[in-house]
Amino acid sequence: MKAIVYSTPGDSSVLSLVDREIPEPGPGEVRVRIAVSGVNPTDWKARATVGRPLVADEVTPNQDGAGTVDAVGEGVESLAVGDRVWIYLAAHQRPTGTAAEYSVVPAARAVPLADGASFELGASLGVPAMTAHRALTVHEFGPSRLTPGALDGRFVLVQGGAGAVGHAAIQLAVWAGATVIATVSSAEKEKLARAAGAHHVLRYPDDALADAIRDLAPHGVDHVVEVAIAENAALDVEVVANHGSIGYYADNGGGTFTAAVRESFAKNVRWQGLLLYTVGEDSLLAAAEDVSAAVADGVLPVGESAGLPLTSFALDQTAAAHDAVETGETGKVLIRVTDADD
Repeated sequence: MKAIVYSTPGDSSVLSLVDREIPEPGPGEVRVRIAVSGVNPTDWKARATVGRPLVADEVTPNQDGAGTVDAVGEGVESLAVGDRVWIYLAAHQRPTGTAAEYSVVPAARAVPLADGASFELGASLGVPAMTAHRALTVHEFGPSRLTPGALDGRFVLVQGGAGAVGHAAIQLAVWAGATVIATVSSAEKEKLARAAGAHHVLRYPDDALADAIRDLAPHGVDHVVEVAIAENAALDVEVVANHGSIGYYADNGGGTFTAAVRESFAKNVRWQGLLLYTVGEDSLLAAAEDVSAAVADGVLPVGESAGLPLTSFALDQTAAAHDAVETGETGKVLIRVTDADD
């Protein structure tokens, strides 16, 4: 099979295209013929982090993907050969990421993909959609799961509504019944956030941004989905509701943040860090189930008309795909691995 590998951390030049034997699934695992691999910021960051030991002498990158189950290991009953699936955390503490024609993953990390959902959509789920799910389900008073109506009457603020996580957060929150306010940095990104379904889209930087948010949500926003906590912590505290949650999942804009102590505790604010790699299996499985239900309901489309432009590369262009994500390509970056039909 063709696979992208690296044996030492570094910039994208460490990635190479090689021929390898097709791997066999072990007990509790499945082998997936990858159609599309998704690239996330964590993929290039994991590859680029010098000084962290690799999980194996040779690693194939990329956590997310979609394709067709090609073989099942002993004890696997939830999936069968021929099932279409989307994959999450394929390369977490494992060397078999999705930038290869075949990937072996634990059966729990290969999730049935709804009929009619494309492999491009499947490969765009994983890290972004599951992170968004977590951000929307950490409020002190719930809900812990997302379903239609679960967020009825609540306001959700999505900071960075044109990113992959922001896009999924908008779609999931709207599906669950929330009123969604998104912030973006440009007119182009405003169009994307509106296409994703945001009810209100505000531009930054703007000294009157807090006032604009409070005009839309007089009692405050219940859930904040935050991509740049270092830059936005003060604003978040100003507009969050009593007992509101601020879920932050990235360090865009800086590695530390400060917040007003009295204003935070006066509102009983919940500061919630979000990282899928350490969140625990129960939360991962809940997110996978709810995201799959949303896909089946047709509420997580991708593509520019749905607010998430797709940029595709061939497998031998994986380095360029990683570079595109690292330099801030708007939308979702995908790698077309095989010619498998949806």
